Amino acid sequence: MTTPAPQSGDTGAGFAYAVTAYLMWGFLPLYMKAITHIPPVEIIAHRILWSVPIAGLILIALGRTGDVIRALKTPRMVVMAAVTAMLISVNWGVYVWAIANDRALDAALGYYINPLFSVALGAILLRERLAAMQWVAVGLATLAVAILTIAAGVLPWVALVLMTTFGIYGFLRKTLPIGPNQGFLLEVLLLCPMAVGYLVWLGDQGHFTPGTGWDAALLIGSGAVTAIPLMLYANGAKGLRLSTIGILQYIAPTMIFLIAVFVFKEPFGLARAVAFPLIWLALILYTATLIRNARAARA
Repeated sequence: MTTPAPQSGDTGAGFAYAVTAYLMWGFLPLYMKAITHIPPVEIIAHRILWSVPIAGLILIALGRTGDVIRALKTPRMVVMAAVTAMLISVNWGVYVWAIANDRALDAALGYYINPLFSVALGAILLRERLAAMQWVAVGLATLAVAILTIAAGVLPWVALVLMTTFGIYGFLRKTLPIGPNQGFLLEVLLLCPMAVGYLVWLGDQGHFTPGTGWDAALLIGSGAVTAIPLMLYANGAKGLRLSTIGILQYIAPTMIFLIAVFVFKEPFGLARAVAFPLIWLALILYTATLIRNARAARA
């Protein structure tokens, strides 16, 4: 996702689009849990394949297909989009694997930490100056990861991979000179040959064959649950202030957290009982700084 320019005010349409996108992402674990018997690579291939017609139809309706055609004729743009496409496909794959292997809490942790990782990335790569409270927030998140690592004896790699792939994806997407909707279609178009090739190679061994009606329907639907929230978010972000987006982005990981604990019944031990409140405190400090900066900018 790209970070939109700061808005002078929030619009009702922008708020509705963004909240709908975050709610869809929040409920996504329930959808993915229904297809955990299907290998993650096959699911990702279908997510890519069935995203293409949905994204294509939306751009046709918006009259913006020319942007994608021009991008495909620009080698530099294709290379940049190929890198972001690779990052988001890895992110999808790890996310699907995490849900299938009862690691939804780790997925929630990764998406909670992501904004703080993005802030740190900006400070390191773009020399952006952080407020003291932002540094404290980053430090609390690092402490939480350290606690989980010591308790488990291994890094929480699912959370870290989701955090880094999505954070770097967002960072690089800012440099991609194309709109968010067009950029998404460009990415899935570049991934599509590999997805189709894999599914052809899979043949009758896959879950999209005659007699697999329910599996086939869910795999087709995976394109919709991939493309629609991304495009809703892209359009919603245009009508929201950065501070508003900063608050709304916690809807999805909070829903994932609640589903993991109360629906999937994943264990919530002492280490997580300490680490997650540290993350929440870090996010409160980060969001407070974001709101204060936004008010100062408007003033």
